[in-house]
Amino acid sequence: MGTLLCVPMMVHDVDLALLRAREAKDAGADLVEFRVDELCSGETGETETILGLVKDSPLPCIVTCRPTWEGGACDADDMTRVALFEALGTSNHPPAYIDVELAAYTRSANLRQKINLAIDHEKQSRDVRTNLILSTHDFDGRPADLTRRVLAMAGQGAAAVHKVAFRARSLRDNLELFDLLSERTKPMIALGMGEFGLMSRVLAPKFGAFLTFASIHKEETTAPGQPTIAELLDLYRFRSISPETRVYGVVGWPVGHSLSPHIHNAGFEGVGHDAVYLPLPISAGEQGQEGAYESFKATMLALIDCRRLDFSGASVTIPHKEHLVRLAREQGWTLDALSERCDAANTITIERDEGQLSVSVSNTDAPAAASCLEEALGDLTGKRIAIVGAGGVARAIGAGVIERGAHVIIANRSPERAEALRETLGHDNAQVVSLDDLGASKPDAIVNATPVGMNTGPAPEQSPVPNHVLDACAQTTVIFDTVYTPIQTPLLRAACERRLPTITGVRMFVRQAAMQFETWTGKPAPSQLFERIVREKLE
Repeated sequence: MGTLLCVPMMVHDVDLALLRAREAKDAGADLVEFRVDELCSGETGETETILGLVKDSPLPCIVTCRPTWEGGACDADDMTRVALFEALGTSNHPPAYIDVELAAYTRSANLRQKINLAIDHEKQSRDVRTNLILSTHDFDGRPADLTRRVLAMAGQGAAAVHKVAFRARSLRDNLELFDLLSERTKPMIALGMGEFGLMSRVLAPKFGAFLTFASIHKEETTAPGQPTIAELLDLYRFRSISPETRVYGVVGWPVGHSLSPHIHNAGFEGVGHDAVYLPLPISAGEQGQEGAYESFKATMLALIDCRRLDFSGASVTIPHKEHLVRLAREQGWTLDALSERCDAANTITIERDEGQLSVSVSNTDAPAAASCLEEALGDLTGKRIAIVGAGGVARAIGAGVIERGAHVIIANRSPERAEALRETLGHDNAQVVSLDDLGASKPDAIVNATPVGMNTGPAPEQSPVPNHVLDACAQTTVIFDTVYTPIQTPLLRAACERRLPTITGVRMFVRQAAMQFETWTGKPAPSQLFERIVREKLE
C-alpha cells in the first residue's frame, strides 16, 4: 500500500465538514480526519452528532479530539474523551482510526484499558474496524526526549500506527524524520510542521510514510506549513513519488514566493525525469554574514550526505549565491569559470556513480542575462552596461557581459561593496559611479540586480533607479530588471512611461532555469512551457 493522502478538518459544523469531506474525495484524497476538539465538552447530544458525522462520511476517516495541552482545542478531561472513543469503537459505523496522544495513553492504566476495549478487533464483527493511531506533537520544536517517545510508542502493542509531529526549525530536522520512517517497526506518520517541514510532507511516499496531510483550502489548515491537496497532487505530483525519486529544490531565504517549483516539476513530468523539486529554505541567520554561511554550509552538507534522500541538485538564490562558491572551494567541488570569476553561483549538481560522489557548481545567471542583452543590443563588444547592485546577481551579470566584451558601470548603495565588485571583475573592464550620476555615464543598458521592486522584497513599491537618471538616458537605453515578481516592476513602468526599451525578469528567469534543467536532466528544457507557466502565475 502506498502512502495515503489525508485531508484534516476542524469540525465546527457537521454539514460543512461533510461538504469538505466530499470535496476531499473528489480532489483525490484517500481519507479524512475529523478534528472534533470543539464537539467534545461533555454536553448532551455531542457524541450522537459525532457518530452521525462518521456514519455519513464519504471516505474512511480518522477521528481526533486533541486536548489543549497538546496543541488542540478540547479542554474536556481524559475520561470524557475516552467515553467518546468507546462510543465510536463500538458503534455500527466506526471510524477507521482514532488518534490518541501518547502522553494520555500511557499515564493511566484505566484509560488505556478503555481505549483498548474500544478497538478490540476480536469483539468487532464489522467489516470496518477501528485502529489506534498513537501520536506525539510538539509545536515549539524537536522535543528533547524524541527518542524516548518513539521507544514508548513501540512498547504499546495496541497501536496500529505511530505518529510523530514537531515544528521543524531547519531542513535538517526533516532528515531525522526520514530516519524514523526508515527505522519504523510499524506504519508511521512523521511530519515536520512549519515552513521548514514541507519536505517531510511532500516526500512522505519516498520514505514509506503511512500518510501525509493536506488541506482543501489554504485558510483551513490544521497545522502550520500544511500544503493544499492541489499543491501536493498537481504541483509536486505526489502520486508519482517513489523511493527512487530524485530530489531537487530552490535554496534561499525566503523562497516561498519562488516559481521555480512550478516550472521544474512541470518540466520533469514533461520529459519523464523521475524527480521532484521543492522549496528549500535555509535561514540567513541572525549573526550576520558568517552566521548565514554556517547555516547554509551545515544544511547543504547534511542534504548531500543523506544517501536515501537522493538530493541531486538545486537552484541557489538570495542570499546564498556567494556562499555556494565559498563552500565549493572549501569542499574541492568543481567550479565553473564564471562562478570562479564572479564569486557567485546559482546552480549545484550532485551525481553519484557506484558510490562515488561528484558535485559541480555553476552559474546560469551570467549567460542568461548576457543573451537577453545581446538580443536587445546586438554584439556586446564595447557596450556600456550599467549594473545597479553589488550582490551575487550583479557579480554574475558583470562577469557574463565582460566575457562578451562589454564595459561595466557599477552603482550601488554601498560604495565599498561596489569597489569590491570592481576589483572582482577587473580594473580595466569596470568602473564605479554614484547612482545619481548613472545617467551621465551614457550607458547602453541599465540592469537592476537588486531585490528592490520585488513583491516580497524590501521595497516593493520603489524603483532602484531614480527618475532623473532615466530622464537623462538616451531613447535607445535598454532598461533590464532581473526581478520577475511582478512582471512589470516599478522600474519597468517608469521606463515604459519614458518609452525606453525594456527587458523583463521573466526572460532571464526562464533562460537561467532552462540551463539548470538541461544540466540536471541531460534533456532539452521545455522553455515555452516554462514561460507560459510563469506568466500565468504572475498575470
